[in-house]
Amino acid sequence: MDKFGIGQPVRRKEDVRLLTGRGTYTDDINRPSQLQAYVLRSPHAHAAILSIDTAAAKAAPGVAAVLTGHDAAADGIGHFPVMVDVPGKGGRKLFPTPREILQTQRVRFVGDPVALVLAETRAQAQDAAELIEVEYDILPSVTETGAALDPGAPVIWEENGSNLCVLWDSGREAEVEAGFARAARTVSLEFVQNRVVGNPMEPRVALGEYNPATGSYTLHSPTQGVMRVRDGLAKLILKVPVEKLRVVSPDVGGGFGLRGKIHPESGMVLWAAKRTGRPVKWTSGRSETFVCDPHGRDHVTRAEMAFDVEAKVLGVKIRTFAAMGAYLQDFGPRVPTVAGGRIMGTVYDIQALNAQVSCVFTNTSPTDAYRGAGRPEQAYVLERLFDLGAAAFGIGREEIRRRNYIRPEQIPYRNVVGSQIDSGLFAETQAKALALADWAGFPARRAAAAARGKYRGIGLGYFIEASGGQPSEWARVAFQPDGTVALTVGTFSHGQGHETAYAQVLHSKLGIPFDAVRFIQGDSAVVEHGNGTGGSRSSQMGGVAVARASELVIAKGRRLAAHLLEAAAEDVEFADGVFRVAGTDLTATWPQVVAAAQTPPPGETPGLDEKLLYTRSTECNFPNGCHVAEVEIDPETGQVQIVRYAAVDDVGNVINPMLVHGQSHGGIMAGIGQALLEHAVYDKESGQFLTATFQDYCMPRASDAPDFDLGFHVVPCPNNDLGVKGAGEGGACGAPPAIVSAICDALGIAHIDMPVTPEKVWRALQGKKAA
Repeated sequence: MDKFGIGQPVRRKEDVRLLTGRGTYTDDINRPSQLQAYVLRSPHAHAAILSIDTAAAKAAPGVAAVLTGHDAAADGIGHFPVMVDVPGKGGRKLFPTPREILQTQRVRFVGDPVALVLAETRAQAQDAAELIEVEYDILPSVTETGAALDPGAPVIWEENGSNLCVLWDSGREAEVEAGFARAARTVSLEFVQNRVVGNPMEPRVALGEYNPATGSYTLHSPTQGVMRVRDGLAKLILKVPVEKLRVVSPDVGGGFGLRGKIHPESGMVLWAAKRTGRPVKWTSGRSETFVCDPHGRDHVTRAEMAFDVEAKVLGVKIRTFAAMGAYLQDFGPRVPTVAGGRIMGTVYDIQALNAQVSCVFTNTSPTDAYRGAGRPEQAYVLERLFDLGAAAFGIGREEIRRRNYIRPEQIPYRNVVGSQIDSGLFAETQAKALALADWAGFPARRAAAAARGKYRGIGLGYFIEASGGQPSEWARVAFQPDGTVALTVGTFSHGQGHETAYAQVLHSKLGIPFDAVRFIQGDSAVVEHGNGTGGSRSSQMGGVAVARASELVIAKGRRLAAHLLEAAAEDVEFADGVFRVAGTDLTATWPQVVAAAQTPPPGETPGLDEKLLYTRSTECNFPNGCHVAEVEIDPETGQVQIVRYAAVDDVGNVINPMLVHGQSHGGIMAGIGQALLEHAVYDKESGQFLTATFQDYCMPRASDAPDFDLGFHVVPCPNNDLGVKGAGEGGACGAPPAIVSAICDALGIAHIDMPVTPEKVWRALQGKKAA
């Protein structure tokens, strides 16, 4: 079997460079005479700005400039807009917050940028920032999502009249009410989706340059794709043609959704570089990352589910308050509404489902896509309700799901919002996961734990994703004279292993050596199109674009080989890197064809260089999986330990199982973090951010994870050339419901909110004792 082809567990070729210190991150890049930038941020959650005095700061040692929003307005710097629209119930329009690059009239969350200091060193800029005198009139704030629409809540955007950004309704409310009217049993639950912070290993950095001779800008910054960042900054903030801005992303230390946004600091360094005539670099501190990066989740939900006598679902009602923060980030309101809404009903045959999401403003950092971006939230709602339903009927949690799965004969299945699920064998995937987890053997393990004084529980969670992101992707495959192949892509790898996976695709398609592929990404000067990486889209979009560009190269290679071999092109076959005239021993190899391409026959252009913009025929595809968690709880301390974890995912055909397992590990750890540890907390009274360091915000460590037993259930996607589905976010969808289910099973309670800290567990146990 070919060890470097599609389907093989090839070790990541990029790791040698990264692990030996030869990576290049944005903070490694410096320019002669560059200035260091420091952002003065609001210390208040909500306040009117009465005055800003920068005189002392401007006179401080090493300071080159101190800029405010008044300077930005004078220079014509644009506002940061929301990049999506969400239709409101009854035709109400979404309120698009006008966000300045630096605030001049009002600050709306702790961390809101007020002034930009530019100095020779970062320390000098920080010292000077302390000399800026800002007079604030402190206003009441609201940071609780569930309280944003209370009658007495302070209104954050007075011109909007309330803190409601938009009320989104998925429809079918009448069908749901009819289902509840004939229900044999109903269950209901109120719960939260805790606010989390993405926390990539590499904090945000931005290095801006301006060339007055050409009127062009260059931005070096970690992104999840340079083209959208370039287009937004050029058109909306700098207001210049897109060809006047080059965006370069070198190695990037993690993304998780937040890298794909248009951040104010990226605009600041470009604007400041033009103003000062010097390169400007801004590097975020870790606490600054906590305060000013977009956050994820933060929902308060009440949900109900109605069943017939056989425990089949008749209807579901979901009512959610989703925090937008103080401003609408690029995709903020889309995440809990349209994006998550694409998989409403998840893998279950539910047609009577109505969700209403109130997107609300709070005096907090804006929210946006975080690993899963709406799909983990959808899965969590239904999985918790199914657990309650199983208890109400006195049947197994696995059994109630089996009764409600979409059946194979229903595929392709059009769900409640019109998304067509094109593949999946959900009951079979659950069966494989239960077998891998030894679900049947759990009672014996529970008894053994009880003998040791521990409570043991097991739980499961099923999810489905709508993966794919934007509908088009670009790739270029170019043979070089030395026999290597330059592969340029519009997706962006920030840890996923594209350099390896795409080389496997080229190796399989072209028959060239795996090590002969030179990978190029993340530079808008050479990437002609591309939508970056997000929504688990790269294999199904970038991979297919690479495969199709390879086919164009082969087609031209056949014509060149035909010329060399004095045959008709239709008589030339290609396999395993060799062109052959059918039925003969006449052959040509890639080196011969590449050489012929330098002086091609009439009608052919020089070189063997093909590019392609691939547009898919469907909106997305549907990876899915069943995750099973097993926990032990110490009743004396409330400490939860995950002792077993099994998952079977259907990601379609697998390009590289090692890479997919790596993505699963990362996603599950993100889910463990949300389920047990992570919570971004604001003070209810002052609006201060209380968890802005790793002393206060608990990230999962290796010791928080058990060994993972992972398996695949390969159900190829019928709608792309490679048969692949997304693989990056499933763990974050499956882990939270599985872990919470297991904890509730151990404690013998209906529900406990995330993060399930030892204190919450201990209080739940004390409550049971008191009862």
